[in-house]
Amino acid sequence: MNALTEAQVLDAEERLRLAMMASDVAVLNDLLADDLLFTNHLGHLLSKHADLAAHEQRLLTITDLRASERHVRVNGNMAVVSVRMQLTGSYHDAETHGDFRFTRVWTQDATGALQVTAAHSGVVA
Repeated sequence: MNALTEAQVLDAEERLRLAMMASDVAVLNDLLADDLLFTNHLGHLLSKHADLAAHEQRLLTITDLRASERHVRVNGNMAVVSVRMQLTGSYHDAETHGDFRFTRVWTQDATGALQVTAAHSGVVA
């Protein structure tokens, strides 16, 4: 396995962003680790299953998701990403718009595939 690069991580980040906007559960399933730990902006811990279900059932729809202020730190077969996101969409049919910062831990497996193993989001004040 080759060393993980920042370019690979940025590519995975873009695939994740596009999959979130399209509610592409198949791609999200590939990119999210089975044992994902995701703490949302309200402090609630969500599993991969809960995240996929929200997209599958259209409880969460994202119409616009713009990334800025991206910072990537690669260390061996893992990387930490901090990214600011402007998000527009709806949750349980309620319109939402917000300025968030996400921190994600990406881990590369023996085949070279990247998955998010942990994530946290917070509201930018």
